[in-house]
Amino acid sequence: MRIAFIGFGEAARAFVSTLRQQDGLSFCAFDRLLGTGTSSENALRAAAAQLNVELAEDAVHAIFDADWVISAVTAADSLDAAQSVADHLNADQVFIDINSVSGGRKQDTAALVGVNGAAYVDMAVMAPVHPRGHRTPALLAGPACRALSAQFTTLEFDFSIVGDEIGAATSIKMLRSLFVKGMEAITVQTLLAAKAAGRFDEVYGSLAASFPQLGWPDYPTYQLERVARHGVRRAAEMRESAATLKELGFGPGHDLATAIADFQAEIGELGHDVNETGEVSALYENLLTRFCAD
Repeated sequence: MRIAFIGFGEAARAFVSTLRQQDGLSFCAFDRLLGTGTSSENALRAAAAQLNVELAEDAVHAIFDADWVISAVTAADSLDAAQSVADHLNADQVFIDINSVSGGRKQDTAALVGVNGAAYVDMAVMAPVHPRGHRTPALLAGPACRALSAQFTTLEFDFSIVGDEIGAATSIKMLRSLFVKGMEAITVQTLLAAKAAGRFDEVYGSLAASFPQLGWPDYPTYQLERVARHGVRRAAEMRESAATLKELGFGPGHDLATAIADFQAEIGELGHDVNETGEVSALYENLLTRFCAD
């Protein structure tokens, strides 16, 4: 069985790292970093060599003779990735879309890739891909899922089929993301503002006393680490959560998700490194210094 990846970033590499433990699989990938001459391209090539993944010159060559095509690009690029291969897919291939986008976007993508009969799977990966790789819990949706369930089981995916409607799986993830990324944003914004106001200890102490079950100080440290390290990517996902809310008719909810995305991006773009072993007050002081400097 041959599996092609469009996009060879963190998720794709994590999937391959565990899928390669299965017998009889080969892998090919294309990523838009190829040919850029950057350090990121060098890292990508090194990862591909380590994982025994063949790199293709473009997406069309990557999917040639592939049984499964897994799209693992950024949220903003998901439709373009599908368009790049849509005319070259065939009825014997399965296109698995693991991108964190709205249900409407996945429905548009399915319409593109199904022109020549390729099956489409809406997959929502519901937890960080490390350390479980392709065994990370996932939701599947789409009319092809039940027929493909035996293959997913054989390959040891940890999956649940949530329905035949394309977009059902990703909608669950997008709405969950509103809560998760929103909690990250409100925690970091609150404590950053408390530090700016000179009232960090009082605000922190009040929150810790009111919500001890969250686990202090680990909770605000972890939230800061997630936003600082992954804020730009998480902002793109939150914009898809905003699109999901708009598709559902929630105008104010769309605005809320957009505001969360803006904050995630603002902190993520600072490029701030978080020492997770540091004292929590000092971590937020360092972030405030970096925030004000920019």
